[in-house]
Amino acid sequence: MGTIREVLQKKSKPMNSLDKPIWLNQAESLPDRNFITCSEKKLVDLVRKHGEFTKADLVSYTDYSRTKITNCIDSLLNKKIIVTNKDTEYSGGRRSKTFSLNGKLGLVAGVDIGATSIDLGIADFSGMFLARYMEPASVKDGPIKILGRACSLLERILRDNNLSYEKVKGIGIGVPGPVDFSMGTLISPPIMPGWDSYPIIQTVQQWFPSANVVVDNDVNVMALGEINQGVGKGVDNLIFVKIGTGIGAGIICEGRIYRGAKGCAGDIGHIGVNNSDTLCPCGNKGCLETVAAGPAIAERSLKQAQTGKSPILLKHYEKNGKILHAEDVGNAAREGDPIAIEVIRESGQFVGDVLASLVNFYNPEMIVIGGGVSNLGNLLLSSIRQAVLLRSLPLATRDLQIVFSEIGFDAGVIGAVNLAMDYMFSLSTVSANTNGKMRSDS
Repeated sequence: MGTIREVLQKKSKPMNSLDKPIWLNQAESLPDRNFITCSEKKLVDLVRKHGEFTKADLVSYTDYSRTKITNCIDSLLNKKIIVTNKDTEYSGGRRSKTFSLNGKLGLVAGVDIGATSIDLGIADFSGMFLARYMEPASVKDGPIKILGRACSLLERILRDNNLSYEKVKGIGIGVPGPVDFSMGTLISPPIMPGWDSYPIIQTVQQWFPSANVVVDNDVNVMALGEINQGVGKGVDNLIFVKIGTGIGAGIICEGRIYRGAKGCAGDIGHIGVNNSDTLCPCGNKGCLETVAAGPAIAERSLKQAQTGKSPILLKHYEKNGKILHAEDVGNAAREGDPIAIEVIRESGQFVGDVLASLVNFYNPEMIVIGGGVSNLGNLLLSSIRQAVLLRSLPLATRDLQIVFSEIGFDAGVIGAVNLAMDYMFSLSTVSANTNGKMRSDS
């Protein structure tokens, strides 16, 4: 593992233009908004990532002088953004104070809206979850119904857990479609009728007027979850691949989400992989989603079952009331069904072929596979690995890890909370005052 000083070697990166969205300017008018300087924000991000730090750790990581670190810490303590912990044993046997985020400063909600479900969580400012809830829902029901249900569920969760409605200071939302991050809206989402350019932020703020609402693509949000609390913690260059009803990728570059020029980087489900005539909801044919996503796996398997080539798959089909799911294909494969095994191998190869191109282009340290279809198990993962290793350059795969998500369906909610926390504070170039309520001159 090594010491904290050995682990922390890289400097934090400045925000790119896409990380300064239009809606963030409006956040400064919200009640009880906390303003901090860029130097203080750097320390807050460091404490968020690693839990707690001493002054010596912060000096080592930032190259700030001890005097500057002390001034920043004193300011953050005055604003009650961080708290002092009990003295702990440190190098040389001396006792050193550690600092961590003040969980009592407020509440943050995470909302993961999937194609077929709503997953919600409430956490405090330290990132500790206080409540969780999930229920089935169809995103095709439209934004009015889905957002209304999500907000009413958040209200109920707060009430049932004796949490203050007014203390919700941020809400992160993941949605299964391409998001214009600077505007906080979906743009022509293939599987979300009625959501195009819908004002998600404004709608949610009608329910929670004190909260800064942040919206992003669900796969980006899941990638955030992985690098904060999952198998990707501490990994700076990572690709998270969600295989479910659709297929998408979240790209972590130098520890931050890479969204591209318009916020739609990582939409790998619509990369063409074969000459299939299957029409994708995006309007094109032969997209990765049409051959390797959950519905495609189930459909290809069903065709084989109906021709009599797979009695096991046919058994699952009839048992489910004439419906076959990707999960059934996985169960059939575990029973030794050769057709199910072949379908899963082919799907893994399709995904691996696309990822091989990304590995050659981007050279990530790790690829994390998540989403409902990942439950098909090691047969899928081994097929993906084999295709990537076959089609990628040896140098790019020398230390590459291709693994399943360790936090599974929790990745979306964990990531949504961290997304909200990324934009919880307003930056100011004005010297810090004692209560944190200052105007930004940026």
